[in-house]
Amino acid sequence: MLGPLPPPYGGVSVFTHALFEALKRHGAELWAYAGRAPGEAGVSPLNHRRVGFVPLLVRAGAGARILDSSHFLVEHPNPLLVPVWLLLKLVLRFEWVKVVHDGSLPSRYGGFGPLRRLLCRMAVGAVDEFAVVNDEIGAWLRGEMGVRQKVSTVNALLPIPPAVFDARLDPELEAKLARHPRVVCSTGAFTPDYGFGQAAEGVERLRRESGEEIGLLLIDGTFTRDEEYRESVLRGRDWITVLENVPHPQVLQVFKRSDVFVRGVRYEGYSLSRVEAIWCGTPVVAGRGEESRGIFIYDYGDLEALVGHLRRALFDPPTQEIRQWGEQFRREAEENLLRWERLAGLGDDRAAAEPTATA
Repeated sequence: MLGPLPPPYGGVSVFTHALFEALKRHGAELWAYAGRAPGEAGVSPLNHRRVGFVPLLVRAGAGARILDSSHFLVEHPNPLLVPVWLLLKLVLRFEWVKVVHDGSLPSRYGGFGPLRRLLCRMAVGAVDEFAVVNDEIGAWLRGEMGVRQKVSTVNALLPIPPAVFDARLDPELEAKLARHPRVVCSTGAFTPDYGFGQAAEGVERLRRESGEEIGLLLIDGTFTRDEEYRESVLRGRDWITVLENVPHPQVLQVFKRSDVFVRGVRYEGYSLSRVEAIWCGTPVVAGRGEESRGIFIYDYGDLEALVGHLRRALFDPPTQEIRQWGEQFRREAEENLLRWERLAGLGDDRAAAEPTATA
């Protein structure tokens, strides 16, 4: 496996860590770039900016099957890293299974300059097999990029071990959650595409209309930031609490103690967090994305719909429906793990996964 480990706690790094924890019993190895050295068995840290994958490929890449969740070869093609990777692929003849998580890639590709377009097409052409987390990415690969390789849709939802799901909430976080009788939470980063501003506007309007003391808790993954946008979201809103780089087990405990989870991202891949919130029994209000079952859905930028859904989720939550969808998603997570095992070449055979059922 190749990919990021937390921190920062973005969806891809959380997925990479969870999948490696499940696959290492099969002998899988993880080549990880992260904010700190991982320091655990089976994990080899690398600095991709310094072409750190070269010694790892030379040591163990020949004939290997590499499940790649990195961002620097296809999604954000690097002019140094792409040619080096492709040359080593020719020499070492490893199998490259590219996992595409980034739901913004189809829209961003139109803004690529000539060099980045060339690098992206070169990389895409050299991939042996694709795994994508939603059908839109797969359609773009087949249509815009002319991909003829196998493309499997397998979402990133994986089982959560009990030790992670039932972790004890840090007392400091518990105190911050207790500041307001009702709490809406959201995860992402301080850029417009992650929708923190919309969440703040929605909660502000609901506070004004209902007279209720509602707090907004923003969990900032810090993997990207627009300082001016951050300042505009927080200005004059002392009822907003910001948490940074919260470990995944603690995020789940925050979900459990929140009244509503809002996910207002403009371009969504799969969005683990919206399903994890449902697992925690928390109503979810989210922008349109691959997963919509059991969720109050609105179009990005539609404040009226967002406020309406927030009102319903806060004051009349569909508790039984959330519980039912939680059970359904748990079953699907177990099935997804088997599909990822096959894609990694660690299942009964190397047959790629069938597309995950969606509504």
